[in-house]
Amino acid sequence: LFSVLGSNLYSEDHPYNWEVIGSLEDLQAATLEDVKTFYRRWYTPNNVTLVVAGDFDTTQAKAWVERYFAEIPRGPDIVPQTPRSAELTEMKSLYHEDNFAQQPQLTKIWPTVPQYHEDSYALSVLISYLTDGKRAPLNEVLIDEKQLTSGVSGFVRESELAGEVILSVTAFEATNLNTVDAAFAEGFARFEVDGIPDDALQRIKIEQEVAFYNSLGNVLGKGASLAQYGIFANDPGFVDEDLARIQAVTPEDVMRVYQIYIKDKPFVAASFVPKGQTELVLDGALKANVVEESVVQGAEELFDPTIEASYERTPSEIDRSVEPPAGATPTLATPDIWQTRLGDMEVFGIEDNELPLVEFRMAIRGGHELDTIEKNGAANLVAELMLRGTVNKTPAEFQEAVADLGASLSASAGSNAITISGRTLARNFEPLMQLLEEALLEPRWDEFEFELAKKEALDAIVGGRANPISLALNASNYVTYGADDIRGRNQLGSETSVQALTLEDLRGWASENLSPDLTSFRIVGDVSERTVTTALESLTQKWTGEGAELPVFVPPAKQDKSQVYFYDVPGAKQSIFIFSHAGPNRMDENYYPATVANYILGGGGFASRLTQELRETKGYTYGITSGFGGTAEEGSFSIFSRIRSNVTLEAAELIRDILINYGPTFTDGDLATTKSFYLNSKARSFESYGAKLNLLANVDLYDLPYNYVVRENEIVEAMTIDEIRRLVDAYIHPDGMNYVIVGD
Repeated sequence: LFSVLGSNLYSEDHPYNWEVIGSLEDLQAATLEDVKTFYRRWYTPNNVTLVVAGDFDTTQAKAWVERYFAEIPRGPDIVPQTPRSAELTEMKSLYHEDNFAQQPQLTKIWPTVPQYHEDSYALSVLISYLTDGKRAPLNEVLIDEKQLTSGVSGFVRESELAGEVILSVTAFEATNLNTVDAAFAEGFARFEVDGIPDDALQRIKIEQEVAFYNSLGNVLGKGASLAQYGIFANDPGFVDEDLARIQAVTPEDVMRVYQIYIKDKPFVAASFVPKGQTELVLDGALKANVVEESVVQGAEELFDPTIEASYERTPSEIDRSVEPPAGATPTLATPDIWQTRLGDMEVFGIEDNELPLVEFRMAIRGGHELDTIEKNGAANLVAELMLRGTVNKTPAEFQEAVADLGASLSASAGSNAITISGRTLARNFEPLMQLLEEALLEPRWDEFEFELAKKEALDAIVGGRANPISLALNASNYVTYGADDIRGRNQLGSETSVQALTLEDLRGWASENLSPDLTSFRIVGDVSERTVTTALESLTQKWTGEGAELPVFVPPAKQDKSQVYFYDVPGAKQSIFIFSHAGPNRMDENYYPATVANYILGGGGFASRLTQELRETKGYTYGITSGFGGTAEEGSFSIFSRIRSNVTLEAAELIRDILINYGPTFTDGDLATTKSFYLNSKARSFESYGAKLNLLANVDLYDLPYNYVVRENEIVEAMTIDEIRRLVDAYIHPDGMNYVIVGD
């Protein structure tokens, strides 16, 4: 899709005409000399911005920068390119028949302005207003009134030279995209008449302010912002100006940029439809030039990966083949955790006052595992409806009340919990809790929203059939647990089960399963324990009752032999691999040691053998991982990758052989690399709010001590090769595995 959009929006001599990764033809034609030439031209000190962020000695850092970089010679002078927005003189309409799509999709793209242009801020507000929320003009028309889609996607994409506005709709099955296009026009017409109300503008500004602060929530975010501002705004201190420009947007600015860049302006439209459904494309659309590579069995190029490229080293006074010694292992400082019980609900918190933000997760145990086969999908629909209005607030009013606080609330059903997640400015935490209480205790159970949510769920089930990763996950669960176990079924449900669900079914599910005794509340941010307990006091006093007894599942048994399963997707250019078997659960004392033992196998990125062999040596895949996963009740070991179709067998055999040989060939060097990673990488493990929330979840769900990571470091330090081999032998079984392969 983006190849079609870019190649038609930009002229052939514009660098945004083609994708960064290039084309298959380009990649196959590339020579080593091409790579060297590009390197010599661009990978030079005078084209580098270096940011050092974190806890360091400034004088020492400057000395090291001088030592390691100063002697590297300049490259050719680099003249900054002049911004070049796309010059589109007429509307272009293209279509493509997609081999795997189940639904038609319409995407429109308009040329706009580069990053940090004065108009970019109003454009961002415009697209947010058009596509976010119940009262968004495009959502009103396309989702609620005409029910053509479950969602409208809109975003502004800005780069150094140019920018774009993109609107996209994946419509329900068999929907004619001319109908979608007419609905776009109707939504635009409403905006032209009404403009953006001031209260909506203020909501969007607050949301953008929260996102702005959140981007600075860790060292990496701060460093990236300094580099980004320094390169593209010519001012590493642009942070204050960036925020000021967000806050300065007016309703007149929003209408002005709409008139300048969108209204009656040329755009590129792309109609992507399922194979054989060209009657759904926009009238007058021309066939897009989409190049699909051939999959040729046995066409592998033979090469020797051990041959080293020859090149002339840059003269240096330093022996750069010797890695400088690392400093001492950083002292691991875990955050201070507080814990209390309010009514029947457990509450865990970490106070962090660096940013004026708060983030929380409320987990209600149960989720999909409380569904039945006949009414599968109920948990998902309950979560979908939880925040769609209350007795006293329509869905739109509730959504706006949350947004007025600069907050976000979302609910989702997982395999064993329904989770409500939220983020807000710290000053608005208490009123957000009042809204959450209203949603939990006075749900609206809106009939229209129920029917809409059912359509959205059915849409997602249909769309999943076009997603090979979704197919592979569903297939893997099915062969692991069987047809009669709810764990083996899609969490969204089936088309049959979702169609049969009624609003009364959901009311019953919620009344039986949503209760405070199954709930944990975890919070991180600029709020004290006292503030949190005060804000939750009303909810915990009013919310009473006991939830259903959680089911006790039998963990999958260890298999005596392997089984290979195929899910055929004719014409697929890749095969999706999910290879798995049962493993230790998260409470097992060997769970963490086994995770450490997996690092060199497939958990360590480029340090892992699976990546080195299948990506670096063979070129079979762009990436491959292995790892242990688990809950308090059960666990698994699995391998995931996307593999080029024509080497499916070779890749599967190679993975099996690597697994078989892993333990016996584990070396002292492997052990040193593993220990170095685990002992040094945790220094920033609890920096972001998300990481701290995960820490609280581990403490809560697995009954771990607050400083459990200190114990984990002790385990790593005590690791030996013999212990690694014992763990591999005990928990990795290549000859007792389900090999699930989705592809052609």
